[in-house]
Amino acid sequence: MLRFALLLVATLVLGSTGVSAEQPLRLMANTSPPYADPKLPGEGLALELVRDVFARTGHKPEITIENWSRAVEGARLGVYDGLAAAWYSEERAQDLLYSEPYLRSELIVLKRRGDQNDYSALGDLSGGRLGVRVDYAYGVDFDSVPNLSLVKENHLIQNLLNLLNGKVDFVIGDQRTIILQLHEFLADKVTQFEVTGITLPPVARHVAVSRSLKGHEKIIADFNRGLAQAKKDGSHGAIVGRWDERYGGLE
Repeated sequence: MLRFALLLVATLVLGSTGVSAEQPLRLMANTSPPYADPKLPGEGLALELVRDVFARTGHKPEITIENWSRAVEGARLGVYDGLAAAWYSEERAQDLLYSEPYLRSELIVLKRRGDQNDYSALGDLSGGRLGVRVDYAYGVDFDSVPNLSLVKENHLIQNLLNLLNGKVDFVIGDQRTIILQLHEFLADKVTQFEVTGITLPPVARHVAVSRSLKGHEKIIADFNRGLAQAKKDGSHGAIVGRWDERYGGLE
């Protein structure tokens, strides 16, 4: 009887203090400013949005920032519960359940401002040298461009410096990331870069949860519902707008 009473008291205490609530949702993200970076306010635009949306649900994300390959593998194997800022991939969708996209970003192609040629389609880069990042999934068919040389670097800033120094003719990258790095590292040279007229498919970011996680369908459904609420009440647009106003743009 005493044992039962103690168990009952413990249950009531745990329930009243919230200790029995759901365990934190362990998500991973890779360092990718301005979307995810421990040095940025709120650890970046994407992570601020994810936390804001999950605040409307019963789930509490615990986000760790790691390198991309370790983040993806950890989520696929169930070591972590999922990814906080993932691009959609049919291959990864076999192991991960994706949310609705909570953020879209544009890929742009830069040239030096002194280049007077008109570039309005990807094929116009034929014969040129394009600065790209190693292991970055652009979702662009570079092989369709005749005689296009890809010059690979580990970091975007290296590509931008190569463009400035004439080692490449173009640089491709995420618009927000390019603007942030130009204003952070090359603020006195921003006017030497120009955006081409090439339009590329936008990139969407999602929360993706391991299909091996119990309740993964409910987690994603709750996130989607919270996302719809955040868009309706304006908080989503306010967060994105504040980040986009942080730096000037490019022409």
